[in-house]
Amino acid sequence: MDLSRLGTPIGPMVRVHGGYANRMYRLDTDRGSFAVKEVNLLDRRWTYRAEEVFRFERAAFDAGIPMPEPISAGHGTLVHRWIEGEKVPEAPVPAGYAYEIGEILGRLHALDVAWTDVSTEEPVARDWPELAERATASGQPWAGELTSQVGTFLAIAHFVDTCERPGPVVLTHRDIQPWNLLSRQGRPVVLDWELSGRLDVSSELGSTALSLAKGPGFDDIRPAVFRSVLDGYVAAGGALPPPGPSWFVYLVGGWLGHTRWNILRCLAGAKASTGPDLALSHESVRNGVRGLPILFRRLPELQELLLR
Repeated sequence: MDLSRLGTPIGPMVRVHGGYANRMYRLDTDRGSFAVKEVNLLDRRWTYRAEEVFRFERAAFDAGIPMPEPISAGHGTLVHRWIEGEKVPEAPVPAGYAYEIGEILGRLHALDVAWTDVSTEEPVARDWPELAERATASGQPWAGELTSQVGTFLAIAHFVDTCERPGPVVLTHRDIQPWNLLSRQGRPVVLDWELSGRLDVSSELGSTALSLAKGPGFDDIRPAVFRSVLDGYVAAGGALPPPGPSWFVYLVGGWLGHTRWNILRCLAGAKASTGPDLALSHESVRNGVRGLPILFRRLPELQELLLR
């Protein structure tokens, strides 16, 4: 993408590390500061719908959703106005912050934005025994852990494939997690809209509320924070779907697919030109292999959060 229309650079474009799927740079020019994102198009898990996502972002920004201003979207490159804020740690957020996130989701789901109803969901993979064998043969550091959990991963895949989604389906962000948020004077700013698309309301609410109500594991889940997201959603005019496993199936399925995607990157072994660095892929695999079985076992307990 030609970045000249952003102004005359006042320094080199600087890599900002930490992305799980894409690569981010900061560009400072005489017209301001910009976040330039290089979207991984080589081994994405699904087709990236850049134009429709950009249109949705513009509608959200124009509606006053707290987010960086979207500037342009080209083939493989996204530009947003740089926005300062504090990173949100992976820990339970304050209840007021969670409430505002719920309100943001309620406002997002009420937007009337055109969207082509073509499924972008990847099929649920069942090749976990083969992946474990390849990991063992190539000496991956997490091969033993993966092998011991193959049965659990097959059970998780079955759950994701067969869980009923009650609807309604809405156009939404689909990835509001602590690492996609900033805090400005204690209030949320929503980042990283590339996964935007249509999703069951229950899946969006469950994934978001749980991610904001817990720490890195599942030993410290704050029901009051979880409920604050739902309260904010209702206050903004949203209606809560009935309780059930569908509230967490998208979170489980997304983590399952993300883990498998990083396993394939580790098995390839080569330094990729886009996407996360190999060390980050190894870290993501270890987190998934250890964390997904715990999450899956605790699904009945998590559903109790919906009844409080």
